[in-house]
Amino acid sequence: MKAARIALAAAVVAAIAVTASFAVGSKEKAPAISYTLLDGTKQTSAEALKGKVVLVNFWATSCTTCVKEMPELVATHQKYKDKGFETLAVAMSYDPPAYVASFAESRQLPFKVAIDNTGEIARQYGKVQLTPTTFVLNRKGEIVKRYVGEPDFQQLHLLLEKLLAENA
Repeated sequence: MKAARIALAAAVVAAIAVTASFAVGSKEKAPAISYTLLDGTKQTSAEALKGKVVLVNFWATSCTTCVKEMPELVATHQKYKDKGFETLAVAMSYDPPAYVASFAESRQLPFKVAIDNTGEIARQYGKVQLTPTTFVLNRKGEIVKRYVGEPDFQQLHLLLEKLLAENA
C-alpha cells in the first residue's frame, strides 16, 4: 500500500515536471496556413500575419459559446488592432458558408473571417474539434496559449499586452 502511494506520488511529480517544462520550454511554431476570407481573398499566414500578435479563433455559428464570446472578441480586436494585433476567426468545416457570411455581416465583424471548408486548418492546428478553441501567437509565430472554451478575457488582455510589448 505504501509502495503504491509512493509510486503514485512519483508519477504525479513527474507529470507536473513534464507540464512545467512545456509551459516554460520552447514554444510550438504555429502552422503555416493558407485560407480564403469571406470576400474571396486568398491569404497565407506567412504574409498576412507575419510579425503580429495573432488570435486565431475556431468557431461555428451553431456554437452558443462562440456566439456569446464574439462581442468580446470584437472588443479585443478593436482595443489592440492598432498595436500590431490581428484576429483571424476560422469557421469550422461543418458551418454552412452562407450562415458564416450572414453572421459576420449582421455582427459587422471587424476582423478576418475564413471558412475552413476542408477542415485542413483545424487539422494543422492539432485536429481542433471543439469550439470555441482559440490560439494566441506571438510576433515570432509561436503558439503561446491555447484556450478551449471561452477565454478569461481579462487574463487574455494581460497576455496580449505582454506580447505586444515584446519585440519580434
